[in-house]
Parts: sequence; structure tokens; C-alpha cells
Amino acid sequence: MALFVAGCGADEKPSENKPTATSATPQQGASTTQGSQEAEEPTETLAVLKGSKGLELVINSAERDAGGFLTVKGRLRNASESVSAIPAQTSGDETEVVKHGTSLGGATFIDSVGKKRYYVLRDTDGRPLTTIGLDSLGPGKSTAVFMQFPAPPTSTTEVSFQLPTFEPATLKLS
Repeated sequence: MALFVAGCGADEKPSENKPTATSATPQQGASTTQGSQEAEEPTETLAVLKGSKGLELVINSAERDAGGFLTVKGRLRNASESVSAIPAQTSGDETEVVKHGTSLGGATFIDSVGKKRYYVLRDTDGRPLTTIGLDSLGPGKSTAVFMQFPAPPTSTTEVSFQLPTFEPATLKLS
């Protein structure tokens, strides 16, 4: 049953998030990160992970839902003064995930209390349940991102979040 629910959710998530998951090339970045989206950006910041070439992942929420999932949301931004390519390593190294393009499919978190590592969920076709189609970000630009994981036990209130090429961070779960 859980596999069926995850499969159904997977089909909905990528199509719902394609507008915000598109490449933020210099031509597209200005329209996707300025104006109304800036005003909608959450004000709470749980963590800022520094990456290479001025990239930063700002995590605004890490919330459990009733279906047993943990969804991490935030913004990937370029704090540098030049265009930054999104490193291919952020997709991870699993063949099924990598074949779907650059994504945040390499993200994991560690529950040190339960001694478990959690990986981004995948749909039945191997697509990661995360923002996909990332390419590059222009100087000062950002794009909304999400990653969905299986939720750890409710007794776990804090995890270590990791994304390849970025510094790790500790997240408090809600």
C-alpha cells in the first residue's frame, strides 16, 4: 500500500513542480526569481548550506505529513557575481536517478538516534521526488526546491542533512 501511495504521489509531484523546477539560466532566472515569488518566500530559515562557486541551499522547512513522508523545502541560490552551473553530483550516483537529469536526488539525511540514512524517494520510473531539470543559476538568482523522503520515527526531532558538494547541516523536524 505504501508503495502505491508513493507511486501516485510521485506522478503528481514532478508535474506540479515543473514551473519552479526549470533551469534557472540567465535568460529564465530573472523571471522565476524576481517579483511575486520573492514576496512569497518563507521567512523562516532552518539552515543555509554553502556549496561550490557561490551556490547556497537555504532550507525553510522540514515537515512530516500524515502519509509518512518528510518534505524539505527551500531555495537554491547563487550568491556569486557570475553564472553558476548546478554540479552533476547533486543528483547522486544512482543510475536510475541520474538518467532523469540534474536534480537534488543525491540528498540524504541521517537519523543518528535510529542509526539510519534516508534517501530521496523515487517514483516507479526511478525519478527522484525532488526538484529536477536544474541547470545553472545566474548571478544573484534563486529557484524554489523540494525533496521528499520517508519520514523517520516521530521520536526523531533532529537530523543531519547532506547534499553532495554542499556542507552538511542539522535540521530540526516539525
